[in-house]
Amino acid sequence: MTVLTQTTKHIESLLGQMKQIHRETFMQVDQQAFRQGMSNLGAAVNVITTDGVAGKSGFTASAVCSVTDTPPTLLVCLNRSASVFETFKQNQVLCVNTLAAHQAHLSNIFGGKTPMVDRFAHGEWRTLATQAPVLTDALVSFDCEVVQSLSVGSHDVFFCQVKAIQHCQGQNALMYFNRNYCEPHCVA
Repeated sequence: MTVLTQTTKHIESLLGQMKQIHRETFMQVDQQAFRQGMSNLGAAVNVITTDGVAGKSGFTASAVCSVTDTPPTLLVCLNRSASVFETFKQNQVLCVNTLAAHQAHLSNIFGGKTPMVDRFAHGEWRTLATQAPVLTDALVSFDCEVVQSLSVGSHDVFFCQVKAIQHCQGQNALMYFNRNYCEPHCVA
């Protein structure tokens, strides 16, 4: 074997070792395994808001996704044990405010123990069609009416028909991945 061949094989071996990925396989999916798996599913960070007969409220969520574009509908998941649950259930309107990368502080405020009355003191707010609070400099805001809900496990899934949209251009999204905030970067 030549020195070049030996060197090439050694480099390939080292690269193979570097590329090894720690894998765990779970044949029984418990809550911890599921949560660990979900931590690797990157998602946009949103502040979900409402206002109406039950009052004004808001919380941070990543469990939001598109359902259909005809009619424009998305879904939002909310734990029934959350302090804000009854307010959202009664108001039947909400706004999904997708945060920009520089707005992690708002995620922490709406996701923590900050009293509800103090949460809306942060950021600038307005309303559109449903009167749910719209964050003026959110990356995008979907102002919605809840048209259906479904109980699944510990959560209710709200199906929300979009009544108005507000976009802000030139910002990058705030993402949550591997239990950390991050900012997406284009790779292609």
